[in-house]
Amino acid sequence: MRSFTVEPKQPAYLSLSEAQWDDKIDKARKLASPCRLCPRQCQVMRLEPEQGLGVCKTGAWARVSSLGPHFGEEPPLVGTRGSGTIFFSYCNLGCIFCQNYSIAHLGEGRLVSDKELSQMMLRVQAQGCHNVNLVTPTHVVPNILAAVRLAARQGLKIPLVYNTGGYDSLKTIRLLADVVDIYMPDLKYGESEPAAEFSAAPDYPAISLAAVREMHRQVGDLVLDERGIAVRGLLVRHLVLPDDLAGTKQVLRYIATEISSDTYVNIMAQYRPYYQAVGHPAIGRRITAKEYQRALALARQAGLYRL
Repeated sequence: MRSFTVEPKQPAYLSLSEAQWDDKIDKARKLASPCRLCPRQCQVMRLEPEQGLGVCKTGAWARVSSLGPHFGEEPPLVGTRGSGTIFFSYCNLGCIFCQNYSIAHLGEGRLVSDKELSQMMLRVQAQGCHNVNLVTPTHVVPNILAAVRLAARQGLKIPLVYNTGGYDSLKTIRLLADVVDIYMPDLKYGESEPAAEFSAAPDYPAISLAAVREMHRQVGDLVLDERGIAVRGLLVRHLVLPDDLAGTKQVLRYIATEISSDTYVNIMAQYRPYYQAVGHPAIGRRITAKEYQRALALARQAGLYRL
């Protein structure tokens, strides 16, 4: 069995030149107006005042709900001092069961400039967090790139975690090469019908699998330092839904055969109906212990073991 322990290195973004930063930020802003940052391709002129908002209800500036040390993430991210989460408001998905619906659907939070976002990154580092964990970042990638550049100039030196719902375009993910150290995408669905019904994204399976393959190409399998803290790599999340509506078998088989059998996978059991899923005939209940154990068995049958 491979060893996944390495000596810590400086985050990837500290190696970028000013010219490389200029190029990435310029390309990201062009993707944002008309907006093609995510697979919705809504074409809204987000960076021009009074031109409207994208499907994600976001314009030129990021909106942040909260920030600070978080101890409810995966152990390799949390360590002893927590993961430095920055929760972005709104989302490019439409999940009717979202447990953070007040943030993702209702937009709870406040607008921040790129400079203020950079200070938030430095703040979680000063609080001792092991990483900067960017939660729901897809629709604000131009702001993130500009903020990381500013923060790096002022001493940011901890890994960046891209904590995404998985509905990401390849063009956007490719811009993040040599910026993001740890990718943590969801792989929510193995089939298009439930993706359409529950997240308004019928193309989610194909889109997310291609994006995760690119993420793995950039950073490889998850590696840890001698303390067990993640420093680089891919960590995939899969939420088990009632009656196997997430297509768990297809998702896990794809991870093992098309990405890597060494992928670190969090198979999550905490589904419960929130938001519009309350009382829903298909997903209006929690999963059973038997359903969760079946998901774990499917992972092992697929050849996955870092669970």
